[in-house]
Amino acid sequence: MIRKSVTMGDIARELGVSTVSVSKALTGKDGVSDVVREMIVKKAEEMGYRYTGNKKEKAGAKHNIGILVSERFITKDAYYSRLYEKTMMKLSEQKQMGMLEIIRRESEKELQPPALLVSGQIEGAIVLGQMSKEYLQLLHDYELPLLYMDFYDEDVIEDAVISDSVYGSGILTNYLIHKGHEKIAYVGSIGSTSSIMDRYIGYYRAMLKAGLTIDEGWRIEDRDSEGDKIEMTLPKDMPTAFVCNSDASAFEIVKKLQKEGYRVPEDISVVGFDNFIYSEMSTPKITTYGVDTDALVRSSIRIMLDKLADPEYSVGRVIVGGTLVERNSVMPPKGAQNKKTAGKKR
Repeated sequence: MIRKSVTMGDIARELGVSTVSVSKALTGKDGVSDVVREMIVKKAEEMGYRYTGNKKEKAGAKHNIGILVSERFITKDAYYSRLYEKTMMKLSEQKQMGMLEIIRRESEKELQPPALLVSGQIEGAIVLGQMSKEYLQLLHDYELPLLYMDFYDEDVIEDAVISDSVYGSGILTNYLIHKGHEKIAYVGSIGSTSSIMDRYIGYYRAMLKAGLTIDEGWRIEDRDSEGDKIEMTLPKDMPTAFVCNSDASAFEIVKKLQKEGYRVPEDISVVGFDNFIYSEMSTPKITTYGVDTDALVRSSIRIMLDKLADPEYSVGRVIVGGTLVERNSVMPPKGAQNKKTAGKKR
């Protein structure tokens, strides 16, 4: 029978202390009392733990890593289901154990900690998708290595891996501007997640840089305070193009426009964000900014493993780039087309 290697997490669970405390005690770092250090060292010896003395534990160390995701994302947004699946597959490839826990809305509101943390089954956690500041603070207080994937929080600061939302949205907006569009609206509830806010900032900056006016009615809400999708309301003064915070919202706005009698892209152009299935499902197919989800997942797992090997390891905010994916949802506005035609006749 092969004996499972003892990890810092195993020792932490036996003593009811954090993995961070175990690491500091065994590596001779400050941050734990002499009494606690002695207790941890003694327990490590009893359990047969071996520390190599390197910065990292030993190469190929196996860990139990939690994937914590809010119910509102995993059940209603296929994009996050894909991120979760890719994360689990990559962990499996690297011989690591991934354990999913869906945080119910009631648990998040009532600040009930994840069962995976309470039971001590995991040594660190990847938090997938934005949660409330209060709940993020609760997770932070457990002092386990944490990593935010696809969002960040400016108040409850942890290492994060995010897509290049500001740059990507700016690229999309500039793409429309170069096609001749000047009346451009934004679709997204900016208070919902950090990524939606950043994509609005990218859109706003591109508009300002081009010297274009932003109408007050050109920011379209696409979800409520709970993060659930809502019926979008078209502005009274219609723009010639929409920059959407996601392909899912772009898909919905295309259907909404067509229902109201507008043609896409002949009358109004639409761009999305993510390069997810909705951009291909739509008629017409939607021009979008493709997020490199493979790189997002690879970076997240690499950083988490480094954090588990050295609890003091930190990277701050890592931004993963993407690419513009041109499809069929954009045309120059009618006025611009007429100008081009007139210029050719001359």
